[in-house]
Amino acid sequence: MFSNASNFVQGVDTSFAIILGASLFFLVGITAVMVYFVVRYNKNKHPEAKDVYENKKLEITWTVIPTILVLIMFYFGWTGYQPMRDIPDEGLKIKAYAQMWSWQFEYDNGKFSDTLVVPKDEPVILDLVSRDVVHSLYIPAFRIKEDVVPGVDNKMWFIGQEEGDYDIFCAEYCGDRHSYMLSKVSVLPESEYTKWYNDTTATADHPGLAILKKNACLSCHSLDGSRIVGPSFKGIWGHEVEVVTNGEERTVTVDEEYVKKSIYDPNADVVKGFNQGLMISYQNIVSDDEIKDIIDYLKTLK
Repeated sequence: MFSNASNFVQGVDTSFAIILGASLFFLVGITAVMVYFVVRYNKNKHPEAKDVYENKKLEITWTVIPTILVLIMFYFGWTGYQPMRDIPDEGLKIKAYAQMWSWQFEYDNGKFSDTLVVPKDEPVILDLVSRDVVHSLYIPAFRIKEDVVPGVDNKMWFIGQEEGDYDIFCAEYCGDRHSYMLSKVSVLPESEYTKWYNDTTATADHPGLAILKKNACLSCHSLDGSRIVGPSFKGIWGHEVEVVTNGEERTVTVDEEYVKKSIYDPNADVVKGFNQGLMISYQNIVSDDEIKDIIDYLKTLK
């Protein structure tokens, strides 16, 4: 608690500490009173029972004190929450794409990364975009969480105040591999961030592989033959596969037509042994030229 990882930590942790402290105080106090009553009014001591019809002082006390406590908690909770909603006009703007089951971050220069890289002590504004279902971007160390809802323009912001790597989770159940939807936010010094941001030659991926990474295809399809959510890409090109089409099994060859159809209409021919309805259509996301690059890459996976 009370780290300096982001500009929201102090406000959230102060509110949490007050609520925790009040809860512990009353837990100990109420437990002590209960123990006292058990001993003091033990039936073996034959206490004389009396009816109590009212006690205005007691009633006022247990109404006023909790009300004051709730108002105090509300005040600190609100002062910790309100800055999260006051999104600044100026700052580093990044698009955060959520998709079963991975995160992708797009920068102004067109650079994509599966890790959120930001400069220290600079406001960062995330434009949250879901490509399929409801997700929730959660950075525990920064004390921030925001839902990523299809068709809804949601944003969140923060200032990373300590250098380091921090976990990113999806905090909204989104399917079988929800718990694997992980990433990192790396807070770098300004000079290191600028170098990273301007470095467009750090990777030399095949264009087709770059497209697969960009669209989070590898979160469901492996490159080494292992089974994940969908069939592996390894050795699939040119081979025959058993698919289910409209409830009937048939054999097809993995060629250009099949690959394009699988990308644009993924539920038409589902490989036998895999579930239908888990993949969205990329009709307006992946272009024909990009499909050609993907096919060229699949041909290299022997």
